[in-house]
Amino acid sequence: MTDLSRRDALQLMAGIPMLAAGLSPTTITRAVHASQAARVAAASGQAFAPAFFTAHELETVKLLVNYIIPRDDRSGSATDAGVPEFMDFVINEQKGMQTPMRGGLAWLDTECRERFSKTFMLAADSERRQVLDDIAYPAKAKKSLSQGVSFFNDFRDLTASGFFSSKMGIEDLQYLGNTFVHDWQGCPPEALKKLGVSY
Repeated sequence: MTDLSRRDALQLMAGIPMLAAGLSPTTITRAVHASQAARVAAASGQAFAPAFFTAHELETVKLLVNYIIPRDDRSGSATDAGVPEFMDFVINEQKGMQTPMRGGLAWLDTECRERFSKTFMLAADSERRQVLDDIAYPAKAKKSLSQGVSFFNDFRDLTASGFFSSKMGIEDLQYLGNTFVHDWQGCPPEALKKLGVSY
């Protein structure tokens, strides 16, 4: 997948994964606010102190989310949008997600150690991409990589949810809702005619 097509596909699915995972809109909203607060604190020089991730896990998460949603000419990367902080809040709140997340990050390091004798963080870009390509496409993945495939699917969904619920992600979507209309004139006549309706 190209970065652009990946981003476009993720936009279409942004809110679905979190709701499908049983997370309420309230949890998502709280995670967005926590992420924003962490970004504001970072801008004033306060280092982010994760509630769930270890320091190594957080650095791995930062790297991995940017492979999923990298910076492009339209907007910043997943880390620019505060996705790692969003994830830390969600995972810390959702006990059922903790073991799969921690296990998946450990799996990623183990797989890289077996292939390249180094962790995901220390692997070269081409080596990381090799592992990610092997787990990013469930229909093509080897059965022996099923744990990595499952982890990456969930991780990708969480990344998309964090990015596209952020201010940056909403701007990336070019969402025009939530805007007060001072002088609503109703639906334009040409649109009504095209729809075959009137009022």
